[in-house]
Amino acid sequence: MKIKDRIALQFTLMVAVILLLFSIAVYSVSARYRQEEFYDRLKSKAQTTCRLLVKVKGIDKDLLRTIDMNTLTEMFDEKVLIFNTKDELVYSSVDDKLITYHKELLGQVRQNKEMEFLQDQSETIGLLYQEGDEPLVVLASAYDKFGRSKLENLLQTLAWGLVGGIGLTVALGVYFASNSLKPISAINHQVSQITANNLEQKLDEGNRKDEIAQLAINFNTVLDRLNKAFVQQKSFVSHASHELRTPLAALKSEIQLGQRFAKNNPDLEEVFENLFSDTERLISITNNLLFLARSIENMGNNKFTSVRVEDLAFMAKEEILSSSPNYKILIDYITIPENENDTIIEGNEELLKRVLLNLIDNACKYSSNHTARVLFETNDTDCTIRIADEGIGISRQDIPYLFDPFYRASHTSNVPGFGIGLSICQRIIELHHGSISVQSELEKGSEFKVTLKHI
Repeated sequence: MKIKDRIALQFTLMVAVILLLFSIAVYSVSARYRQEEFYDRLKSKAQTTCRLLVKVKGIDKDLLRTIDMNTLTEMFDEKVLIFNTKDELVYSSVDDKLITYHKELLGQVRQNKEMEFLQDQSETIGLLYQEGDEPLVVLASAYDKFGRSKLENLLQTLAWGLVGGIGLTVALGVYFASNSLKPISAINHQVSQITANNLEQKLDEGNRKDEIAQLAINFNTVLDRLNKAFVQQKSFVSHASHELRTPLAALKSEIQLGQRFAKNNPDLEEVFENLFSDTERLISITNNLLFLARSIENMGNNKFTSVRVEDLAFMAKEEILSSSPNYKILIDYITIPENENDTIIEGNEELLKRVLLNLIDNACKYSSNHTARVLFETNDTDCTIRIADEGIGISRQDIPYLFDPFYRASHTSNVPGFGIGLSICQRIIELHHGSISVQSELEKGSEFKVTLKHI
């Protein structure tokens, strides 16, 4: 889950919990207040009825019932019952509906003097009235229709408010999280553009005050250190390779001169032949290192022109066959291009020819029949070059490291090579914003695929 989504989710959960607790608190307080207010009204009604019955002369039960039924404070489904000390019903505000009661309840009211309880969804109150000749027990009951209706409306309002609040919180959370993380997204985009070829590029440091700006500053510091290390490494390799070429060339000349004086001595001839072979290997390694260092150093300065890849393949073929006439190189199309420009790319001719030279030479060198097939394939955007062989193949364990400098597969020790060529190929293809990959199976052969954008 992205940080933006995680922040929005956490913020939403936090606000949702707060809104839920607030809604529960408001509803609980309102429900409690409604109940207490209604019980107070019942108590006042019960006391008034008893007072009228006991203290006002000339009021009989029928008149009192009429007064109860027509009072402005009458409540829905209101019932009032009055009992004497013998638990006899001395007054009832209704004839058809009675409060369910029993002698134990009346006894509890006399003991507690006041009781509040719920009976069949109706609030009921029991009082002990002691202002007359004898103490009376009053049971008053009613259904708070208006209060419960308001409470139900409050519940719906809180529920819709909770849903709306959560929805608004989600929208605002995503919006503010996105805005807050925009600088990080910008840094992430800038970092993705930085490669080993442009380590001098710097990140935008913003206001240089907040945490994100400090992150960019620290990252720029690391990039600066890396760039200096790369520059020193490239400088060392370039200078070392360049300085080695002169003494190696002189050594090669001396060995060739010595071979002339050792023609009549088989032992010396063998020694000079071995020295010459080793010197050639050293010169080849030095030239490759120098080429690798200079190709990295001049990556931004290489001249690009329109290059037709078939022409590069034929030039590479001629160059390889001139030094290794026993090699066989087949060049063909997988699909014939519909447009003649589909095999033309913007690139550096010498560098791209170097890629084909390395790949074709490897295909021939590692095959028992010394045969390489170069196949071209195009689509609307890319031109693909496949170099295939039927050689010794590459194991799955070796493929991930195949393009590392000086890495050689474990089963190729008997074949001459230095492990630099594929690394150079990868650097050149990256310079041309293309891709290079390999598919291989032991003892069945390998296929290298180079993909480049055509014009």
